Formats: sequence, C-alpha cells, structure tokens
Amino acid sequence: MQLNLRMTATASAALVAVFLAGCNNATPPAKTVDAAGSAADATASAVAGAASAVAAAATGDAQVVKLASVAPMSGSQAHYGKDNANGVQMAVDELNTQGLVIGGKKIRFEAVLEDDAADPKQGAAVAQKLCDAKVSGVVGHLNSGTTIPASKIYNDCNLPMVTGAATNPALTKPGYKMIFRIIANDNALGADLANEAKTLGLKRVAVIDDRTAYGQGIAEVFTDVAKKNGIEIVSQQFTNDKAVDFMSILTEIKGKKPDGIFFGGMDAQAAPMLRQMETLGMTDVKYFGGDGICTTEIYKLSSEAQTVSNVICAVGGGALEKMPKGPDWKARYDKAFPGQFQVYSPYTYDATMVIVDAMKRADSVDPAVYVTKLAEADYDGVTAKIAFEPNGEMKNPATTLSGYKDGQKFTIR
Repeated sequence: MQLNLRMTATASAALVAVFLAGCNNATPPAKTVDAAGSAADATASAVAGAASAVAAAATGDAQVVKLASVAPMSGSQAHYGKDNANGVQMAVDELNTQGLVIGGKKIRFEAVLEDDAADPKQGAAVAQKLCDAKVSGVVGHLNSGTTIPASKIYNDCNLPMVTGAATNPALTKPGYKMIFRIIANDNALGADLANEAKTLGLKRVAVIDDRTAYGQGIAEVFTDVAKKNGIEIVSQQFTNDKAVDFMSILTEIKGKKPDGIFFGGMDAQAAPMLRQMETLGMTDVKYFGGDGICTTEIYKLSSEAQTVSNVICAVGGGALEKMPKGPDWKARYDKAFPGQFQVYSPYTYDATMVIVDAMKRADSVDPAVYVTKLAEADYDGVTAKIAFEPNGEMKNPATTLSGYKDGQKFTIR
C-alpha cells in the first residue's frame, strides 16, 4: 500500500512540475543553443515520466503480457483476418476483467494484431518480428501457406503458436513442440466432402485448386477419397489465389458435363467463380469447398448469384448454434463487432483462452514454462473440449457441413 501511495504522489508531483514549467514558458524560446535543447529534452522527459507514472498507477503495476494475432488484415482476405483478430481481441478484453494473478503478479493482456497479407514471405517476417518482440503467445496464422513456414520460426525461438484456421496436415508433420491446432485438418474436411458427394449420388466431378498449401492440399484429399468412392474426376484445373476470371477454366469444365465442382481455395475466388458459372448456365452443378469458402461473405461477393445455393462447404468444428456455449458467445461477438462474423473467430477466441489457461496452470507467462501445460490442455472451450495429440493436433475434432439458402448459411449436419 505504501508503495502505491508513493507512486501516486510521485506521479502527481511530476504532473505539477510539468504544469508549472508550461506556465513559466508560455512562449518557449527557439532551440538555438545546446542548453535550450537540453531544457526542452528535460521537459519532454518529465512529461513522459509523469505519463508513465500515471499509467503505472492506473494499471496497479500490472505486468503486460502480449498475445499476438496473425492473419491477412489487408487484401482480398481482410474480412477473414479481421474476424480472426476480433476473436483474439474479444478474449483479451474478457480476460482483463478477471483480475488474473499469475506468478504472483497482476496481469494485463494486450492483443498485438499483425497482418501477414496471406503472403508466406510476409508471414515469415511477422513471425520473426514477434519472436524478437518477445510476445508471450501467438494465435495464427489463418492460411496454411503462411502458417507452415512461420511454424519453424516460432518453434526455433520457443514461442507457442495455436492456430484455429490453418488446416493443411503438413503443419504438424514435423512434430514441433510449440505448434498446436484446434480445428480439424484437411484430411477430415476433404474426406467429409467427398463422402457427401457420394451420398448425393454424384458421378462426375471436376476439381480446381488455387495452388496454395491450403487449396492444393484439400483438393488432393477430396480427389483421393472421391475416386475411392467411385466418383470420376473428369477434369483437374488450377488457378491462383489472386485470380478473378475463371471463364476459360469453367468453359472447359462445362464441356465435360460434371454434376459437381470441387474448389480448393478461398471465397475471394469462389464467389466470382460462382457468378461466372451462373453466366455459363451451370446452375445445376453442385459446388464443394472447405472452410475457405464457408463464409457469410460469399453470397455478397458473388453479387448474389443463385449458384451459391448449390454450395456445400465443410468447417473443422461443430456448428456454433449447436454448441452449448455457442449462441451466448455469438451474441457477445455480434454486440462487440456487429456484422463482422465470418468463420474462425470462435476458434481464435478459444486459442487465446487455451494459451492463458496453460499460463494459469503453469503459474507462469514464460513460453518455455507454460508450453508443457499447453500440451496437456483439457479445456472446455466454446468450440469444443480442447486436448492435443502428441504432434499438436486436436483430439477428436468435429466437422460441420453447411449450405446456403437465400444467401444465408445453414447447417446440413
């Protein structure tokens, strides 16, 4: 108590000193000599010192613990990135109301929101930046293509990363001790979609992917399982994750008379593809894709194309509205971030919470200490009961199939 009083008094005295200095120098002289410069610097230092003292008193000497979100905050996938970051920010805001004490110190969490622009090189640069900045944990990245190269950097600098979005199985193959995933991977998603195609009686399917680690990976899984299910793959095409014109690809595919198309990629490409399918009269062709296309934004991005009603997409988790904590969480999210929900924010929220749960159980915010408790997680999250396999994959992950009616996404199963 005495320490807090002394700090408050010190802060007040500093502010008074700055105020008096301001009154005595209503029109400060030009800095023409070193002495004047030194005086100005001293005044600036006094202001900064006073502000720091006041801030310290206001936060009760809390230790600031930084948790990072990394996702595309710019470009065509920015709506995903903002949703991811919102999940982390929401968790941090709620944690800061709990008055947590870890390692004998009051803790104040701070969300550090980084943009990797869905670019592997930028993702790697951001990962190194976060290692150098000594943040205490990372939630991200969104894209497998950025997450996989970043994962080695995090592992090498002993910084735990939990992704609630990147689904390529290659992420956990190296067995990095710092890398975890709380969502089903593409082996589950691709297989689920191929099995649904069989259930619907489809016989001829074309496959397109965007050549990213995510898009190509899930397309390969779908293709392998579809073939085992007796489905003929009539065409295999590829594009890129910046393309918007698919008329030549679709025209070639239309000639093969498929009853379904699988697309491995994101909604920024799926939406114009669906619009162009409508233009070509491909209105009775089913359209399959993974979590990358399973957004609330796709209908708007497609200019409300009727072909969106043919979409069947898979997400690596349970249906939010059917989760015990889902509806209440969604109501809180919509109040904090109206109109911004996409797909992954419940998972980035849970990823943040499972990191902090590990800190609490370890009684330490040191990544090298709490990571052992993170590996032993048994956390009852919004999205699922979260526990990890030895390689960092989630135990018993669920998948959800969704469709669209009148532009609104609904759960199939």
